[in-house]
Amino acid sequence: MKTLFVNAHVISPDVDCADTAVLLDGARIAALFNPGDALPAADQVIDLAGHYLLPGFFDIHTHGCDGHDFCDGTPAAVRGIARHKLSQGVTSFLGTTLTLPEEELARSLQAAKDYMSADPDGAVIPAIHLEGPFFAAEGAGAQNPAYLQAPDIALVRRLHALYPVAKLSYSLELDPQCSFVRDLVELGVMPSCAHSLASYELFKQSCFLGLKHMTHFCNVMTPLHHLKFGLVGGGLLHRDVFVELICDGVHLCPEMIQLLFMVKGCDQIMLITDSMRAAGMPDGDYSLGGLPVVVSNGCARLKTGQVAGSTLLFHEGLKRVRALTGLPLSQLVKTCAWNQARSLNITGIGKIAPGFHADLAVLDHDLNPAQTWVGGTLRWPHGMPCLTACREATEGPARLAPPKKTRQINAS
Repeated sequence: MKTLFVNAHVISPDVDCADTAVLLDGARIAALFNPGDALPAADQVIDLAGHYLLPGFFDIHTHGCDGHDFCDGTPAAVRGIARHKLSQGVTSFLGTTLTLPEEELARSLQAAKDYMSADPDGAVIPAIHLEGPFFAAEGAGAQNPAYLQAPDIALVRRLHALYPVAKLSYSLELDPQCSFVRDLVELGVMPSCAHSLASYELFKQSCFLGLKHMTHFCNVMTPLHHLKFGLVGGGLLHRDVFVELICDGVHLCPEMIQLLFMVKGCDQIMLITDSMRAAGMPDGDYSLGGLPVVVSNGCARLKTGQVAGSTLLFHEGLKRVRALTGLPLSQLVKTCAWNQARSLNITGIGKIAPGFHADLAVLDHDLNPAQTWVGGTLRWPHGMPCLTACREATEGPARLAPPKKTRQINAS
């Protein structure tokens, strides 16, 4: 099946081209065409009417949404998350676990494996992000303290054998000799600093041995200080370290987001949601890792007042960052998939270029998702009649309504 997008405004890393055509051949991007180029024949032609066409987003830190948690460990929960992610422009995500017993973690990984083995109809789950259970009690945050444990590479190997683990977040102070970071790198798992009160010196040594990620940067980690540099200082100083940002208006103040984009730049920042099951749901009572959570005005907290993940939808985070920084989309788009993929050595996603997977997000000019394509197939909106296959010679191209006029976005 060949699909041709016409009148697309292509946004890709370092690329911003209006009136562009993009040819898909099956599950891959085959070619791009400039205005005036002769266009090839295709089985279906989609007129994007000037909408943005971006690489599908890659959320490497998300626990759930739409009432589901990845650690529910059921096929229905995994599929529910994967299908809802499409409505956020997300085409890939790392199923993200919590601090729980091994049997519950294994059940979640098995559910992801089953979903991916059964002709998935939502976003793709290429691998897993283990957030915990290797956290120190002092920095556990909203992780369940009942299941905290010391680093155990044998446990990681067992889970990794069940379904690939791409990233593991842990407290650095539990690995003072840096043996765990060595073991993770040898296994092919990206070590990530998280929920940690470690010193800058330990962070620096861990980075030397292969740690290149920092989980929900600035949240639950030693702050920058002019005499004690801390983990935040380390993340700012080390230019080869990638940092996750939750840009929901709760986890980072506007000025910090602006500062981070000034210092780290778009090449080392990865937007995430860290969303829990209440994302896309009304305020009310929920749970996270066995702990009760109250969501009020979109903010999720434990009974103690501790922030407990987010209710952020991925595209809303991008909207906020765009409004705060004023940076061009051709730069900001790097933070949505390309950085995530290259930092984890996952190939074929994050760019609109020949040979890349046809995982694409169509957005209006306010960055609201209009369509989401995975592997060259329209997966969202589900069953939208005006986007059924059509042959240009007989019916003419399927056409989106023109994108809405850009409005001012509240970045607070």
